[in-house]
Amino acid sequence: MCSRSFLSIKNLLAVFGVMLAVQVFAQAEDPVSSDRKTYEKVGRFDVSQLRNKQDIIRVKGHQFVDAQGKVFVFRGVSVADPDKLVKDKQWKASLFAELKNWGANTVRLPIHPRAWRERGQDEYLKLIDQAVIWANQHQQYLILDWHSIGFLASGNYQHPMYYTDKQETFRFWHDIAYRYQGVPTIAVYELFNEPTTLQDPWGKAEWAEWKALNEQMIDIIYAIDKDVIPLVAGFNWAYDLTPVADAPIDRPGVAYASHPYPQKEQPTPPTKENFFKAWDAKWGFASKKYPLICTELGWVQPDGYGAHVPVKNDGSYGPQIIEFMETRGISWTAWVFDPQWSPTMINDWSFTPSEQGAFFKKVMQEKAGK
Repeated sequence: MCSRSFLSIKNLLAVFGVMLAVQVFAQAEDPVSSDRKTYEKVGRFDVSQLRNKQDIIRVKGHQFVDAQGKVFVFRGVSVADPDKLVKDKQWKASLFAELKNWGANTVRLPIHPRAWRERGQDEYLKLIDQAVIWANQHQQYLILDWHSIGFLASGNYQHPMYYTDKQETFRFWHDIAYRYQGVPTIAVYELFNEPTTLQDPWGKAEWAEWKALNEQMIDIIYAIDKDVIPLVAGFNWAYDLTPVADAPIDRPGVAYASHPYPQKEQPTPPTKENFFKAWDAKWGFASKKYPLICTELGWVQPDGYGAHVPVKNDGSYGPQIIEFMETRGISWTAWVFDPQWSPTMINDWSFTPSEQGAFFKKVMQEKAGK
């Protein structure tokens, strides 16, 4: 989803009846290179800072497994962009301690391309380093998310905060893979947050482009580190995985992402059975063959803070989507553990839960045995 304070970017665009399409050119200083001197400038993360040993989570069939071969399910939350949390004076170890108290075994970090450039790679890597240390203290895993919305193949993006290009994106994953090679705390690389062609027709040609780009990114990562899980999103703002049925990503160890917000489907009548049928058709089917992580989900009442399409719901969505995912072994991270970006999970920085926050907190605590 797009970042927001009150009204979403999607709402604003709807009001003005336009979609922003901007061609972006290369911003990265250097192309992705096999020259060791080039990428060693990034430096390695100092693993001596980690207190706890953590299993490397791997893909086995349609599931995630730990070092003992036991099925592992990622359950947690997305926080706001660490760059925003620094500016809000909320980027601190106590945030991860609170998430542990909520029962989260996973924390998703949405990294906006603009924030990555403005803060600068060296300074931003220090924030990720801190997240690795804090997550490891609580036996939590991290999902690093390149948080753009648009279509990388064409260079069309929904808002300037999402502007990137192939060169910058490839370089990002190249340098991330090098710095965190062999660090199991960072378990998942979410290659691109929400691909969408911005109202252009979707079809086999667009999927072929998207498939090829993801395979290139995976090759860049795997050339350095094969002990991570690349996560590939479907079209329609990371909702629709139907192309995967005929043309899956041709690389091993891959998982898929969906963002199944409540208004993505509007069956008639809106019964649980009809939602389950619709979800199965668009993305749930893939869980029979591949691991899935719903890296964004959540809702807000239609008259609630930050209500916008596609997250408005009366609350029935929460129990339904959890039942759907849990009975299929699908992992998930709820959006978003922040009192400004919506749908919010907390109302303030005292961590007072919102309606959806209280629901997901209860589920995570129950699954964590708290």
